[in-house]
Amino acid sequence: MKAITIEGQLRTETGKKATRQLRSQGLVPGVIYGGASEVSFAAPVLAFKPLVYTPEFQVAEIKVEGKTYRTILKDIQFDKVTDHLNHIDFLELVEDKAIVATLPLKFTGASVGVKAGGKLITKIKSLKIKTLPKYLKENIEVDLTNLELNGNIRVEDVKVDNYEILNSPRIPIASVVMTRQLKQEEAAAPAKGAAAKPAAKPAAKK
Repeated sequence: MKAITIEGQLRTETGKKATRQLRSQGLVPGVIYGGASEVSFAAPVLAFKPLVYTPEFQVAEIKVEGKTYRTILKDIQFDKVTDHLNHIDFLELVEDKAIVATLPLKFTGASVGVKAGGKLITKIKSLKIKTLPKYLKENIEVDLTNLELNGNIRVEDVKVDNYEILNSPRIPIASVVMTRQLKQEEAAAPAKGAAAKPAAKPAAKK
């Protein structure tokens, strides 16, 4: 699985004054929790961009004071006025400790419904799962091959080993709907059939 490395420095002071000073130096304060102890650190704002501004799921290896913490992103705070990154939280991955993560969906296969002239509509782009760190992967694949016209794939249809999916099972993930052109063609078909039908011959006079 894809991982990025972030070089950080330990934060010894907290509070508004200390965080303002960090931001003035182009640094973003962050916290790593979930492991043996909580770690407060700061790193350059540019170091977080490949992690924050992407839909991909990635592991962040954060190096602080000679120690490397293997983590996943858990929370981001932006300034309400400037939209600058203000604070970032990470969850440390501990081998035997289950974690909750949000993984993007990767749709595969050509839907039979789309081949028949329908339009694919995706309803959600990710699923929330619970698993051990060793089973984490970049995405969850959803095969659309058997998705028919006017059909749905729901959360309960996604089968993946070693994951507990936390979303409601009946939520639709993707569907194939009729396009306007297909509806017009279906509406016109009976009319054409009726026009092509030969008129009944009048009954012979006795």
